[in-house]
Amino acid sequence: MLKPGSSKDKKRIPLNRERVLQGAIAIADTAGIGALTIRSLAQELGVKPMAIYYHVANKDEILDGIVDLVFAEIELPEANGDWRSELVRRASSARRALSRHHWAIGLMESRKSPGPATLRHHDAVLGTLRGAGFTVEMTAHAYALLDSYVYGFALQEAALPFKGPDTAADVTDSIMQQFPTDKYPHLVEMATEFILQPGYDFGDEFEFGLNVILDALTRSIPAHRPAHTS
Repeated sequence: MLKPGSSKDKKRIPLNRERVLQGAIAIADTAGIGALTIRSLAQELGVKPMAIYYHVANKDEILDGIVDLVFAEIELPEANGDWRSELVRRASSARRALSRHHWAIGLMESRKSPGPATLRHHDAVLGTLRGAGFTVEMTAHAYALLDSYVYGFALQEAALPFKGPDTAADVTDSIMQQFPTDKYPHLVEMATEFILQPGYDFGDEFEFGLNVILDALTRSIPAHRPAHTS
């Protein structure tokens, strides 16, 4: 009797483009994007490598496809909603998607053949900024700034040696034991009075930073400018 998930069992499921891309994401999520090859993908799907080429032309098409699937996971801002609330929702959703797919952080803006989900995403964010009253130039600046913050925060968060609330203590304590506390007083102050306090979560910094950016952007909306309409 075949066990679910065995190579023979996988062969019974018809291969299609969606299954190829989902298999590629599974490999990247588990082992990193460097582990994704046609051979490893074929092994994941339980097929011969040549079978992959019936559904995708090459690895670049696979990368285009899986990046588009990540964009599809990010909530789009609603055109008729409050622009600031909608961009906070979009940014938070993007952060969650990138926490599930760390490998995507460096690929999100790298593809030369963006898919439909990618294009819908960009168009919706641009429309939200224009609808808020930003000029075309300021819309470009705002979008670049917001994405730099979201991607940068996701990259830093993924690299930290601790995750979630009240997990920094072990790492922080071990670091502090490696140097005289009187030599780095500001580090000690930050650790003892903030990072080591109950409930500390680095992830809370995301909302703080995002609001600082949005506060600054709000001041860039021309006074009394009517909202953009398409």
